[in-house]
Amino acid sequence: MIPGATAASFLLVVVLGAMSPGPDFVVVTRSALTGGRRAGIAAGTGIALGVFAWVVAIALGVAAVLTASAVAFTVVKLAGAAYLVVLGVKAWLAVRRGGYRDLAETTGGRRLDARAAFRQGLVTNLLNPKVAVYFLALLPQFLPADGSTLQTLELAAIATAGTVLWFVTLAVVVGALKRFFSAGRVRRGLDAVLGTVLVALGLKVAAETA
Repeated sequence: MIPGATAASFLLVVVLGAMSPGPDFVVVTRSALTGGRRAGIAAGTGIALGVFAWVVAIALGVAAVLTASAVAFTVVKLAGAAYLVVLGVKAWLAVRRGGYRDLAETTGGRRLDARAAFRQGLVTNLLNPKVAVYFLALLPQFLPADGSTLQTLELAAIATAGTVLWFVTLAVVVGALKRFFSAGRVRRGLDAVLGTVLVALGLKVAAETA
């Protein structure tokens, strides 16, 4: 078992890491804006599942193989970059189509459903090999020298919980500002901004070296 103090410290580090601006942050924010609190929470849950998958892959040694192979790392990285660009372009296309209406006045219009938001969060995280690099560097600091696979899985569960904690909080905060964000012109402006950020992040990821 992981000692309580170690688990608490690891949880804090994971939450602080999740709070840093990046693709996951943008995906959850846009999901909450376009689909409401439920979609934002679903996107955050998808991201957390991705984190769990990465840590399990580390426990099984798969992530180490990926990060050690320049070709495999680059393929996954470019796939993730392309996915971010696609999400950004979708946001731009939504702006181009227009048709934004105040959510308070209608239940119509195009809204992101929770299933699609979950999928976007999961895929965004799984196609980001930097997550593997991050946890490969982080886990040894919280595992004993003779750490077992079970202890690594315990940390995977903690990492998942910490990720869910932060992104659910983010989705709830965005949801609490629903009255402001429900205005059609505001949502159109945010789609334009977040779409640009997603494309920029995709290009940045593609340009980065391992």
